[in-house]
Amino acid sequence: MPTLRDAPEPLPVDTAIERVTAAFAPLPGELVSLAEAGGRVLAEDVCARVTHPPAAVSAMDGYAVRAIDVREAPTRLRVVSSVAAGTAHGELLRPGEAVRIFTGAPLPEGADSVVIQENAVVDGEWVDLNTPAIEGKHVRKAGLDFRSGQPGLKAGTSITARDLGLAAAMDVPWLRVRRRPRVAILATGDEIALPGESRGDHQIVGGNNVMLSGLVRDAGGTPVDLGIVPDNAASLRRMAANACGADILVTTGGVSVGEHDLVRTELGQDGFRTEFWRVAMRPGKPVMFGYLNDLPLLGLPGNPVSSYVCGIVFLLPALRRMLGVADAKVPSPMARLGGELAENDWRQDYLRARLSRDDNGELVATPFALQDSAMLSTLAAADCLIVRPPRAGRAGVGDLVAIVLL
Repeated sequence: MPTLRDAPEPLPVDTAIERVTAAFAPLPGELVSLAEAGGRVLAEDVCARVTHPPAAVSAMDGYAVRAIDVREAPTRLRVVSSVAAGTAHGELLRPGEAVRIFTGAPLPEGADSVVIQENAVVDGEWVDLNTPAIEGKHVRKAGLDFRSGQPGLKAGTSITARDLGLAAAMDVPWLRVRRRPRVAILATGDEIALPGESRGDHQIVGGNNVMLSGLVRDAGGTPVDLGIVPDNAASLRRMAANACGADILVTTGGVSVGEHDLVRTELGQDGFRTEFWRVAMRPGKPVMFGYLNDLPLLGLPGNPVSSYVCGIVFLLPALRRMLGVADAKVPSPMARLGGELAENDWRQDYLRARLSRDDNGELVATPFALQDSAMLSTLAAADCLIVRPPRAGRAGVGDLVAIVLL
């Protein structure tokens, strides 16, 4: 049985993240329709197949004119036709002529300005324009938005509704996106029962599988819930074999040094190789990473808060790497501290906190008074994690701290 004396020195968090992400490469791309592409990550740049607008069009309802004809006001011109979006005048606009035009309609050949209808008075087939025309005024030039062949969306972009609108305007009906990473999730522990399931006197309700599945889904992956396996070597090895076809196997529990912590010891018989075990962080020190044959395996602590925090710190960068996101590491913006913090020890802390804004509009992160890693209620109520580096000194209200947004 392994003991703490046998355990290696905990790795720094950044070193552990680098080792995890180094195990992955961007997954192959697949074509999906625009209707299916929301939230997916682009595998290649997207270029426009059309020019938009395709010709100079009116930006307002009014009268298309030659600016040289309306250098002074008032000026009277003869209205020779009316043009709505989707139609065209079709003839050269001659001196002394105007065309009634509506927003989005193409300017007649020869016209170079639009006088808005609020500055015009109609008199039969004539219009009196009460303001001088300025060349280019109220006109959207051809290609103002984008031109055919111009890149519009970059590979690695997580596609938003706005991106879908742009792709549609660029006449791109299909997008090549990264395949969703398949994440097999396996919880361990005799003491764990599923929500709603009958349980023994000393069992607890476990939600790690559900929680991590949600984390994977939100990050753009596909979770494969393998359920809960008891602290039994044969059961663990049999259930782990069900991860075949996944891109990564994530276990929770069974990675510490107790006699019931079986993941490292028992899966070693099936070819598991440990890349690292134990990281200098809190919560989540007994996190583990390695390979079950060729399948990357990330072993998270069984404690729910620790499991989730380690999922944010290690699993999300792995998913981002597989999805081809340029920077695999989870972003860590800055915020002002909303409470006092004591100096830190040798571990990197991740403190649950609420976010607000001060009078200057800056983010303020206020840590919860109790940071017990068994308290899921504060995890659910948290907006972010405050990141405290090892050996960080005391910090006071208003000091800048790094955060991870939840």
